[in-house]
Amino acid sequence: MKKAYHLVLMIMLSSMLALAGCGKGDSGKPADSASAGGSGSDAGLKPYKITLVYPATAPKDLQLVQDEMSKYLTEKINATIELKPIEWASWDDKTNLMKISNEPFDLMFTASWFSYAKDAAKGQYLELDELMSQYGKDIPGVLGEDFIKGSRIDGKLFALPTKKEFGQGFGFLFDKKLVDKYKFDTSGVKSLEDLEAIFKTIKENEPGVTPIVSSKFTNIWEAANYDGVVANLAIPRGSKELKVVDTLEDPKFIDFYKRMHQWNQNGWFDKDILTSDADQGVNMIKAGKAFAVAQSLKPGKDKEMSVSAGVELVQVETAEPFTTTGDAQGAMLGISRTSKDPARAMMFLNLLYTDPKLLNMLDWGIEGKHYVKKSENMIDYPEGVNADNQGYPNPGGWMFGNQFNSYLWANEDPNKWEEFKKFNERSEHSIALGFAFNQEPVKSELASISNVEQEFGSTLRSGAADPEEIIAKWKKKRDAAGFAKVKAEVEKQLAEWAKTQSK
Repeated sequence: MKKAYHLVLMIMLSSMLALAGCGKGDSGKPADSASAGGSGSDAGLKPYKITLVYPATAPKDLQLVQDEMSKYLTEKINATIELKPIEWASWDDKTNLMKISNEPFDLMFTASWFSYAKDAAKGQYLELDELMSQYGKDIPGVLGEDFIKGSRIDGKLFALPTKKEFGQGFGFLFDKKLVDKYKFDTSGVKSLEDLEAIFKTIKENEPGVTPIVSSKFTNIWEAANYDGVVANLAIPRGSKELKVVDTLEDPKFIDFYKRMHQWNQNGWFDKDILTSDADQGVNMIKAGKAFAVAQSLKPGKDKEMSVSAGVELVQVETAEPFTTTGDAQGAMLGISRTSKDPARAMMFLNLLYTDPKLLNMLDWGIEGKHYVKKSENMIDYPEGVNADNQGYPNPGGWMFGNQFNSYLWANEDPNKWEEFKKFNERSEHSIALGFAFNQEPVKSELASISNVEQEFGSTLRSGAADPEEIIAKWKKKRDAAGFAKVKAEVEKQLAEWAKTQSK
């Protein structure tokens, strides 16, 4: 009798454990273990709300678009969606609170420049290879090997990149009105000297118009010439050797900042250069108070910005495109460790890469209300709607899925996506593409070095003072903060990574 009693207990306990295991939503399977195929109802999926967190200003018609997307997603994967835009200025504070408080959400925007490596190291995002193999089978074919390789950290994939330009272009957006007035040959700009002739003309002939707003051009120049790792340690563009240099000791770097100091003395920069940004530059151009603002470029960037800003702009490329790990990881979506149904989140991602209807709802809103179709892939504002009164301005299509499926505006080149393909093909790849530095072993030194950079970096990049004096003081304080240890760690990790590439 005793043995029978124990046998019954064991059977009951086994059944309870099996049931408990089936109910876990973080197992990588949908909460009800259904497959990803077919429509939501056909696949037998239980209703689920997907939360998408991304940096943007909440538009007036957010709820309308969210409801329309939810109707469509219910048909596809029996899911609704909560779009959760967070203002750029509040992003760090609000998302950090979400992470440390273990708030449940499914998908979050991330990037190399937006804490991707740091959050991945902390386990904030789930590893995606297995999920993608089950519920995102179409994604690898859309992205291709290079995009996925560049998104990995130590061989692991924690977020999926937007399919867009695979690299970064470099240059300026000019006020087209003034370009036409002075008949500037923007296609002929090949050097800094060519730019200087243009800025000199504006300064001498357009009182009240600032030639250049913001110091962003200096950041762009650095990105065009170096694959930056950390703390001014970088691999020079075109290098055939996997070896970092200290840019603060590089003659090319120092000569460039001497030139920027001269530009500042010429009065070509705005008076708020230490704090002004690209948005301020575009607003000043719109108000007729500025001529140029530096931008990371891609094919058709001027047309995109002309639509959103409501002023005609023309782009000038100052360097050929360049692809680094940071560019490959420039815009990504990660699945949070707090997601209650990671599989459903991956199903949604699979649709963002393959389903033009869903992507364009997220990018542009509702057809007939926020845009009208001019042809199969070209759109424009409905009658009475413009950049100033639109109810659903684009939150940033570059953040989501397969941008090659996004509609083009009537003022854009119909061949824009073909130009993107050519852009990607001609972009030079860094010798260190795929390398991501793990900051953990030297995080305290990097915190100190970051404080030193805050003290000197903006002054150098604004051209406000003699660069050699600034750099000398910067290096002295940086050395005391532990720069040698950081450099040794970078060199060690690069060497270890190189071994994995030769296999």
